[in-house]
Amino acid sequence: MIARFPSRSAAEPALAAAILVLFLSACGNRGGGTGARSQALQIKGSDTMVNLGQAWAEAYNKLHPEVNVAVTGGGSGTGIAALINGTCEIAESSRGLEAKEIEQARAKGFAIREDIVALDGIVVVVHPSNPIAAVTMEELRELFLGDIRRWKMLRGPDWPVVLLSREVNSGTHIFFKEHVLRRGKSKGPEEFAPLALMMPSSYAIAEEVAQNENAVGYYGLGYISPRQKVVPVAKDEHSPAIAPTIETIRANTYPISRPLYLFTKGEPAGSVKDFMDFIHSPAGQKIVRDTEFVPIQ
Repeated sequence: MIARFPSRSAAEPALAAAILVLFLSACGNRGGGTGARSQALQIKGSDTMVNLGQAWAEAYNKLHPEVNVAVTGGGSGTGIAALINGTCEIAESSRGLEAKEIEQARAKGFAIREDIVALDGIVVVVHPSNPIAAVTMEELRELFLGDIRRWKMLRGPDWPVVLLSREVNSGTHIFFKEHVLRRGKSKGPEEFAPLALMMPSSYAIAEEVAQNENAVGYYGLGYISPRQKVVPVAKDEHSPAIAPTIETIRANTYPISRPLYLFTKGEPAGSVKDFMDFIHSPAGQKIVRDTEFVPIQ
């Protein structure tokens, strides 16, 4: 039903019609990437991937200035929830989908499409003054379970251990718990030590490790800096300790490696597909390498 208003001049109906056209045009450009080109593309999720996502967005915007790509973090679970609830078009995630998330999307009438866009390694870091040379996966497990409370138990100084972990909504937290604490199992009783400090972002862990000589934390490969010391990891006591690098992660010799994902509602179309195609292009994969992740091509 169209509301009709009395006009005081012949110009007013024309002005009203012009405003209506502009309004409908703006509405048509706000589609979630499932039809015509979108002028606003919202990407949310993994803090591990937020810098990578922003680098992709900046490069893409230079090619397509008419598309405004906004990238925010908050954790993989936050991004997936936003995708399911319709408040973003793409979710960045450092973990795979959980069964409950698949069911939640199905209940809303769509399937989530999974796309691996890069590879990553979980880096174990300590303060540069900590002389510890390497750890095994089992030692790392005991460390974050709270069974090792002083560094001398890992051939280090007689300092107390301060554990830093990502918060529970983080895909990095979930991956580390399943692959380190639970020895590769998705379910189990093992949890992070009660004394572990749950940090809101990978950046927060990096900053605390840089300032606290007792601290140990973990985050994605892209957060490595000279202000923290990277600790090589061995699969077991009989294996060599491997440092996380592009080469060791691509070869799957570094013990804590993982894929990085983008999730969309079904097959992407419009600006979403265009953006995804850019990510898989040589230019998009060069950005993966430039931000110190591992390209898939």
